[in-house]
Amino acid sequence: MRRVFIHTFGCQMNESDSARMLEALSREGWSAAAEAAEADLILVNTCAVRDKAEQKLYSALGRYRAAKRARGALLGVAGCVAQQEKDRLLERAPYVDFVVGPDNLSRLPALVRAAAAGEGPQVETGRMDADRYVFPRADPALARAPTAFVTAMKGCDNVCSFCIVPYTRGREQSRPYGEVVAEVEGLVAVGVREVTLIGQNVNSYRGGCGFAALLRRVAEVPGLARLRFTTSHPQDFGEDLARCFADLPVLCPHLHLPVQSGSDAVLSRMRRGYTAAEYEARVAVLREIAPGVALTSDVIAGFPGETEEDYAATLRLVERVRFDNLYSFVYSPRPHTAAALREEEWGRVPYAVQVERLERLQALQRAVSAEIMARAVGSEVEVLVEGPSHDGARRCGHTPENRMVNFDGTAAAGALVRVRVEGASPASLSGRQTAVLSEPPAARVRLAIVA
Repeated sequence: MRRVFIHTFGCQMNESDSARMLEALSREGWSAAAEAAEADLILVNTCAVRDKAEQKLYSALGRYRAAKRARGALLGVAGCVAQQEKDRLLERAPYVDFVVGPDNLSRLPALVRAAAAGEGPQVETGRMDADRYVFPRADPALARAPTAFVTAMKGCDNVCSFCIVPYTRGREQSRPYGEVVAEVEGLVAVGVREVTLIGQNVNSYRGGCGFAALLRRVAEVPGLARLRFTTSHPQDFGEDLARCFADLPVLCPHLHLPVQSGSDAVLSRMRRGYTAAEYEARVAVLREIAPGVALTSDVIAGFPGETEEDYAATLRLVERVRFDNLYSFVYSPRPHTAAALREEEWGRVPYAVQVERLERLQALQRAVSAEIMARAVGSEVEVLVEGPSHDGARRCGHTPENRMVNFDGTAAAGALVRVRVEGASPASLSGRQTAVLSEPPAARVRLAIVA
């Protein structure tokens, strides 16, 4: 059997796309390889949100070139950098066999066949018209994990000044709610316990109903234990969505709501469409309606024109809101974005200053995260077992609040267990299993045996 190794960069959309690519290739006789050196096909699924992710691609391609030479493997690039660079990617890395954008994943098996036949480098990055685009659908027969991503929509219409997503993923397009519900039903039927609805701006969903209504429809799927969604835009987060956290027992109490900055001047240049006070007002509504929801966010440090006072406003917001976790990065200019075009006009922040600001921000967030996680010590939490921990000596999984837990126990992947928390760090909890709340569904056990 031919083997494929997929290296995935970036967001949950890319993780989902990689899973769909593996499924498509599995139907043509391919199996997953544990590492590139064992593969007959190497796929790099790329992210273009930050310059660092793009540079990681070219570094990875350099390493995989050696594997390609050693065993004659095919080498392909998919994802957002593929869409961004198109033929230019082949100019920089002429040893790549094919380039495929996010709208053309259905063409992957044909591209692989053409490359194997020696037909020369292939590039498929055309934008698919809305009336012809078919959302990739998970194949329940190939599901192996207790968790799964289900795409609700793609693209984004907000055109934030720093973001390349509208260029690489296109404008917003929502999947009909019937298709979303049917895919969730199929996954649950084979033992998937937790589903995450995904999209670049998932709460602007308009697939025959609003996003809150979609959550309520999916929550009614029999056998679904947990429901999540990501990523949300504050502009589209209202009371109707907040009430879902209070009304739907399967909806996990965790929300990722990117704020990006605590400065109104910076938010305006970012084209975010809200002020810091409006963001905090939305958080206040959520916490009043559903007090136990854990909140995570994104922040960019050193955006063009950011002054020390702008930065201080971000620190004050982080101190007030007290996020469970924060995904923070220094600003990097991206092609085709307004911020890149106007960086000199707005005022470029020196890289050393960007890094220093990021380090202070992350130190503050680590302290906040440590306090929040420490409160769990001595309590018992529910964990969906995902498998062995990274060191292989323990089990691991997430709480409903999306907190990672490493624990001593024997429960199988897919089981819901109770864990007594005995230790905490800013990033994870640790403890020991005290009870099995429910075993993996019978369908999950059968799939594990087959696998």
